[in-house]
Amino acid sequence: MRIRTISISAAAACLLAGPALAQDGATLFSQSCAACHQPQGQGIPGAFPALANSAFVQGPPDQVAHVILNGRGGMPNFSADLTDQQIAAVASYVRGAWGNKAGPVTTAVVTAERTAGALPPPSDGQQAH
Repeated sequence: MRIRTISISAAAACLLAGPALAQDGATLFSQSCAACHQPQGQGIPGAFPALANSAFVQGPPDQVAHVILNGRGGMPNFSADLTDQQIAAVASYVRGAWGNKAGPVTTAVVTAERTAGALPPPSDGQQAH
């Protein structure tokens, strides 16, 4: 039997966001974000910012949710492609990966950002990016 250890912040993310969400965050990042931000969050200098050890990523969770929902610079808008639960999962994953030590993002935070921006929910939750 193999025993895995995880950080306290990762454990908190799992407990607060639920085990399925914690697993989905890594998968969603791999599917939707890693091509630009790279698999280890190092980004591509001059093109896509690093997410690893990022002050922005570890900052207020509503700002992270806002950027994922609305995009920024060359980043696409994911509001039509990902549900609030999926956005919370990927944001929580990124905030606890690669040296980041921020707490999870709740679905309620994402929903509040979507509502504040008057963004419609995704049609079917399928990813286009």
